[in-house]
Amino acid sequence: MVVRFLLLAFLVFGFGLTRRVNSHEESGEWSCVSNSKEMHIQADFKPGIITLDGCADDWEDIDGSEFSLRPALDPDENHEYKDGKMTVKALHDGNSVFFLLQVDGNYVYSKGDIKKSPSVALMLQIGDNATYHNMGGCKEQKGSCTNKTCKGHEVDLMHFVIGNAIPGRLYGGGDSSFGPLVDAYAWNPHCRYLNGMGPSGNHSSGQNNWKGAWWHSSFADNSGCSVHN
Repeated sequence: MVVRFLLLAFLVFGFGLTRRVNSHEESGEWSCVSNSKEMHIQADFKPGIITLDGCADDWEDIDGSEFSLRPALDPDENHEYKDGKMTVKALHDGNSVFFLLQVDGNYVYSKGDIKKSPSVALMLQIGDNATYHNMGGCKEQKGSCTNKTCKGHEVDLMHFVIGNAIPGRLYGGGDSSFGPLVDAYAWNPHCRYLNGMGPSGNHSSGQNNWKGAWWHSSFADNSGCSVHN
């Protein structure tokens, strides 16, 4: 199934993708147990209603789920993002799955500077043993993680940096190593790679199956997007 992605706003997520992605180090022990029904997002079958242009209008009648935003390295509730929740919506048309991510709050953006622009990442479980915490949860370290030693811990990653991305333009697809929206895979935070790139012996087609666009309600509307207060 080809997965497509619609992005309307963004979660700041410091995550620079190159041929290999540098890992982060957590400040202490922490774990996440997500066996609650409240953690699940349902994608209903609604064909032919979503256009990948960054506009929110198509999603007005679709129910969403709200989630608190907390820093990845120190997810204490005292450090929660104060300006609002992240709303996530999903649906499918029998062939593609569509997501909307929307975050309230002040708009911060420096055109052309990926270190001063928001970005977003989505992670999907692929392997049966993959966990949310530790990005797949494989115990191997850099240099020893392969598709054999970490089998069953695979996760799929989509990463969208808007530093040079034009609002409303569709990005993604094709070669995963180029453009602001890339497709990656991982077994843990130390072992993250773009599709088609990675340790010797790993096989990937290298194609980016994600597509997405972004928009912000503070922009002057010249594209047909409705601006909602």
